[in-house]
Amino acid sequence: MPAVPQGQRSSQVPANAFRVLVTGFGPFSQYVVNPSWLAVEPLQNTILHTDIHPKSATALPAASAIPITKPRPIHITTLEVPVNYDDVLNIIPGVHARPPKLPADAPAECAPPPTKNYDFVFHIGVAGRGSLRMERQGHKLGYHMRDAKGKLAPVVRVSHKDFSRRDTESGLKLSGGLDGIDRLSITSGPSAAENMERERLGMDMVEGGDTLARPSRGFGIGYENFPDEIPTDIDVTRLVADLKKGGVEQIYTSMDAGHYLCDFIYYCSLAEVRRSTKPYEKRRHTQVLFLHCPPVDRPLSTEEVTDAIKRIVVWVCSEQQLDDAKDAVAQAAAAGIA
Repeated sequence: MPAVPQGQRSSQVPANAFRVLVTGFGPFSQYVVNPSWLAVEPLQNTILHTDIHPKSATALPAASAIPITKPRPIHITTLEVPVNYDDVLNIIPGVHARPPKLPADAPAECAPPPTKNYDFVFHIGVAGRGSLRMERQGHKLGYHMRDAKGKLAPVVRVSHKDFSRRDTESGLKLSGGLDGIDRLSITSGPSAAENMERERLGMDMVEGGDTLARPSRGFGIGYENFPDEIPTDIDVTRLVADLKKGGVEQIYTSMDAGHYLCDFIYYCSLAEVRRSTKPYEKRRHTQVLFLHCPPVDRPLSTEEVTDAIKRIVVWVCSEQQLDDAKDAVAQAAAAGIA
């Protein structure tokens, strides 16, 4: 992995550039300015370039045989997303529309969205003290913490048919309420990541009442056909290994994004990619990833988080360029011209 890419700033999008959208979150709790946004905001209109000669030990064996003539530019657009469930549901589907649509109040300096789709959508959010945490999947249900406006995630009507098999397999308990709303409880209790979020936010932010009687919350109408967990298509294990070899030592992978707004935006983004991708399409769909960062200087500085974000963007786009080149070789071979 190369040294930290410095990049240039320009609102003009270079020809043939990879289009990347990086989001951070807005104010909430004790954060007048969210640490994730502090790390993301400086990247507005930054232009980086792919690294066409990866030197990591985990690089694909055939990489050197793929003809790549020169690095491609990468243009970054940044967007601050409020820490609200409703805003995520209003903004993220537009990000993955064809063509993408940014919110009406997006900063004027945001470059116009691409005509088709972003190549990479990268979400950043703050967690507790510690290392960077690269999340591998988003969760559909289990959102019982209030957002920055004090609101809870939407109630989800869960079918008895959908969960009859899972009652004994996953520790889930489903019961029908007198108000006609099904209640789904996770009898095994909150995960470690969710407990960390609850401790960080305070229990007054957690939905009260009997946990066995409260409704299921998360993604309901419009998301019925999506699975309970959606993984990213990015090889997170290999990415983290390359980052560590390149000097980003305080980073690890995670399977649980915490069942709060970070998890919520991740699942929404992953689901909307699936919704917008047609099975007959040959072109690559948008890649999606989520990174948890610590509060400022606990232990990483804002600059260190920003540098890590840039490294990750370059890595993902370089992998995409390599995949595009491999596809071109395969198509040429199939056509008998290679």
